[in-house]
Amino acid sequence: MLQKRLTTPLGPVTAMSDGLALTGLWFTDQKYYGSTMPRLTVVSDRPVFDRVQAWLNAYFAGKQPIIDFPVKPQGTPFRQTIWSLLQEIPYGEVRTYGELASLAAEQVGHLVGGQAVGGAVGHNPISIVIPCHRVVAGNGDLTGYAGGLDRKVALLRLEGSLTDAEDRVTFTKN
Repeated sequence: MLQKRLTTPLGPVTAMSDGLALTGLWFTDQKYYGSTMPRLTVVSDRPVFDRVQAWLNAYFAGKQPIIDFPVKPQGTPFRQTIWSLLQEIPYGEVRTYGELASLAAEQVGHLVGGQAVGGAVGHNPISIVIPCHRVVAGNGDLTGYAGGLDRKVALLRLEGSLTDAEDRVTFTKN
């Protein structure tokens, strides 16, 4: 596995790749940093890292860039299901843990608890690109973000889904 340090306005991130796909992206001080990173990685430069940095630059410039590089998080089938659902949350929108649990239950064929969803969201190995910051409590409260609540607030403000001073989103149910 290969890794490279990239920059964002919210602090440095470590990107990991198998040489072709992005397999990890963590703020260097976030909870579960490197959770899917093998013990032995090589600091390297590959085209995928340049594409990820360009995507991050566009994203933080307020654009809605298309992910034009392969994304391949490593995790259990349940976590893969949740991470897939996260990727379906549009820019500027949020979903609740309960909504994700309902959607996951449809896919896995049995009830899914909010805590299980929260665990999978929290262990997302590809921050920002797989937008786990777009998940909030049922009442709109901001809850845990492995990269830190201050970063979650900044990301949601950037996307326009957080506008009030109480750090609580307002949204309408579809």
